[in-house]
Amino acid sequence: MTNTLVRENNGRAANRRESEKFVAPLASVSETADGYTLELEMPGVNKEGLEISIEKNELSIVGRRSNPAIDGTLVHRESRPHNYRRLFEIDPSIDSGKIIAGINQGVVTLTLPKAEAVKPRKITVS
Repeated sequence: MTNTLVRENNGRAANRRESEKFVAPLASVSETADGYTLELEMPGVNKEGLEISIEKNELSIVGRRSNPAIDGTLVHRESRPHNYRRLFEIDPSIDSGKIIAGINQGVVTLTLPKAEAVKPRKITVS
């Protein structure tokens, strides 16, 4: 795995939406021969609250929680009410046009395929 895939760019987006509070979600990255899988834990986020974009080799993932209305008085809450944000620098070996994203029960999964030029290939001998 290349180190640049998971290098975060914490300072670049500091001027965006400064009034919003964000926390960095936990993330896992795994590599296969075809690419990488990035998983982020964003409890309370649904498909409508998820924003994923790429600009100049920077992958931005923002999740906004859907806070259900509380009927009555809140007595105790352990989960933080903040939204989530992570930024990653994408290695040029990733085919950014073919990235696939999904969310299931608060876990965001991105499939980042390697470009064909960098995939290992077998050469047949004639």
